[in-house]
Amino acid sequence: MTFAGLQMRRRKPTKDMAQRCIRTFYEVVPKIMKIIDSHMHCGNQNVRLPFETVQGYLREDGIDGACLFAPVEDIYDRYDYHFQDSLAWINCRQKANEYLLNLQQSRTDVFAYYFVWNDFKKKELKKGYKGVKWHRHEDEPVYHYDDPLCEAFLQEVYDLQLPVLLEESFENTCYLIKRINGRTPVIIPHLGMLNGGFEALFRSGVWDDETIYADTALASSWEISRFLEKYGSGRLLFGSDFPFGSPGQELQKLTRLTIGSEDLESVVCRNFLRLIKAIPRQDHPAC
Repeated sequence: MTFAGLQMRRRKPTKDMAQRCIRTFYEVVPKIMKIIDSHMHCGNQNVRLPFETVQGYLREDGIDGACLFAPVEDIYDRYDYHFQDSLAWINCRQKANEYLLNLQQSRTDVFAYYFVWNDFKKKELKKGYKGVKWHRHEDEPVYHYDDPLCEAFLQEVYDLQLPVLLEESFENTCYLIKRINGRTPVIIPHLGMLNGGFEALFRSGVWDDETIYADTALASSWEISRFLEKYGSGRLLFGSDFPFGSPGQELQKLTRLTIGSEDLESVVCRNFLRLIKAIPRQDHPAC
């Protein structure tokens, strides 16, 4: 699907829609487990998505925490394929990432990912980020994979065992997964919708590698079910892609599936907490 096609699929949620969805959710599943949305955008520069807005949806939808990424528009000019970095963009990126890190340091319900671009600032990773956002679409500026700084950045990611949320072309997704080679977990968002498509990744056997995860943001119920049938619930994360998806509606997709409460808990909470090392990998507690 093209980015334009995705934008058509991404409908900004309304409060009424969210309330209806969350009421339905708790008719199915009592409020006995934590719910963490592992895919939300938040920023206050080129896109107005301050945390106060995100927090409102979390409260309304009964969601206990969120993994936050800076908006793409605060990281690089996605509409200029020949984009050249500048001091202004470097400063914008720094502020965008630090905004989320500061939220994480002042709250217990926020988990910040570092959105990396071609300056590959590896020293930033030790500040406490819980993971790395690695993102571009096929018609956008490219990552400099052959830059020595890229390899140094990846080595730091491996050392810190930070999960990488990877949204790239199909070819570059396969390339980077092979380059990482199991040295840190990789999460493919949207069950691969913008990484070449679910079917292409499913047929390629990408998820046969137990270090490769997926999130459910904007994926279809059929794709979620097919993933669960083949791979189980241990490597799937609940996400909404807010503001492009409604947290309540995306959560309802999961509750409409015929999966057990332990599997549901893994998807909406436990898997994410294990990835960011908030709970031991082999533990099986209630979230």
